[in-house]
Amino acid sequence: MTTALDLYPTRLAKHNAADHPAHIGRRDPVVHARNQHRWNGPLDEVALSHYERDGYLWFEGFFSQESMQPFFQELKDMANEPELLESDQVIADPASGAIRSVFGMHELSEKFSKLTRDPRILGMVRQLLGSEVYIHQSRINDKFGFQGSGFDWHSDFETWHAEDGMPRMRAVSASLMLTDNNEFNGPLMLIPGSHHHFVPCVGETPDANWTSSLKAQKLGVPDQATLAELGKRGGIQAPKGPAGSLLLFECNVLHASNGNMSPWPRSNLFFVYNSVENRLGRPYAANQERPEYLGARHKVEPLDVHDDFPELAGQGVAPLHGSR
Repeated sequence: MTTALDLYPTRLAKHNAADHPAHIGRRDPVVHARNQHRWNGPLDEVALSHYERDGYLWFEGFFSQESMQPFFQELKDMANEPELLESDQVIADPASGAIRSVFGMHELSEKFSKLTRDPRILGMVRQLLGSEVYIHQSRINDKFGFQGSGFDWHSDFETWHAEDGMPRMRAVSASLMLTDNNEFNGPLMLIPGSHHHFVPCVGETPDANWTSSLKAQKLGVPDQATLAELGKRGGIQAPKGPAGSLLLFECNVLHASNGNMSPWPRSNLFFVYNSVENRLGRPYAANQERPEYLGARHKVEPLDVHDDFPELAGQGVAPLHGSR
């Protein structure tokens, strides 16, 4: 099942893969706000240029470490709720059985819901996407000490395009560190500049692929030769910092993370903001839609600002000048 005008074909049958290029040049802008609207937001031209070049922006200490503790505590409390643990929204780590991911966080928790509407984050996201936005997906990815498994290299957009029907590259992820991220506990790694290239992946999508892919992704993983090529061009960066730090990254940038071999937990919160002008259609390379908690189709009203954050006050959005 496909929709018309597929600008980014993927999930190719093996016998057809040789007829397609290893990667396709990006056909969408990176910063969608144009002309005078480009500066209607908290990011200055230097920050916007870094985002266009690298595909991400890093804000160390965006919120205070202390303000993150209630969010992390709420996550730990969820681990003691049997009914929630049996929900499809909770994904167990394939090795340890501990929580790997919890999806739909902004609907499970009012505290997290308000955080999606922080005026500083929302201002940057609207500026980058050039429109009003809604939450396409929210999740926490957890790696408890000594046991958290990693995530293979992938582009989020490849999955959202193939399995959710997201037509264009007009989404951004905001990743908020609920715990310290260091070189030992499996921080997120990115290939700067990789968002300029869409990498078609081989293998047709089986029915209900998400039931296994969220535990260990096998499809939608670029081939090693293309990863090596893009890695040689852009290198690999792994932004690290204290709890409360914020990473904004473009939907098509290639990223991955290693397992957590340290005694320290690594819990990161992800809010995926999609443009209201980029709503989901029929999946481009799957026979069925994924559940609403993985790709919102119905709850797509534009987010309004929630500015009552006394516990998060004190950190402003200064113009960012990149992390490379």
